[in-house]
Amino acid sequence: MTIDLVDDEVVDEDWYARDLTGARFVRVRFLETDLTEAVVAGATFEECVLRGVSLNAATVTDTAFTSCTFARTTFSMTTLSRCKLVGSTFDSCRFDSMRVEGGDWSFVGLSDADLRRTTFTDVRMRQADLAGARADGAILTGLDLSGASLHAIDLSGADLRGSDLSALDLATARLSGSVVTWQQAVGIAELLGLDVRPD
Repeated sequence: MTIDLVDDEVVDEDWYARDLTGARFVRVRFLETDLTEAVVAGATFEECVLRGVSLNAATVTDTAFTSCTFARTTFSMTTLSRCKLVGSTFDSCRFDSMRVEGGDWSFVGLSDADLRRTTFTDVRMRQADLAGARADGAILTGLDLSGASLHAIDLSGADLRGSDLSALDLATARLSGSVVTWQQAVGIAELLGLDVRPD
């Protein structure tokens, strides 16, 4: 039976490996809930709060988290494929070995997030707030970061190939050892005011 909750609370529940295919949650507060290894497919979460929730090793596919708040939520070994998280915010969350494949993460709030052990591939992240984020060593390929806030972001050693880096604040960003294509390198040089010309 499909779960449909509106203006409700789920508190201290054990939903380990729960199948939430097609579930709908509107303004639901999930507090200290265990969703480890849950299967979430085609579900919708609208204006929900997930506080102290474990989504470790969960598989989340074609699911929308619209204007949701994640606080102290853990995403260790979590995979999110083709998901929509527009307008959602993250506070004191853990993202160890999280994989994000496709989807729309525009306008998300990830300031000061620790993204060091994450993989984001082909994700739309327009106007996302990544100010102060630690993404050194992360895999961040094919991202649309146009208009994103990247002030003081640490991208040292990150794989940035194919990502839009036009919003980089080169005065504060850390890029040492990051991997880019030659086209991106030219774009960064131009952001620095260099006049790049062929030989």
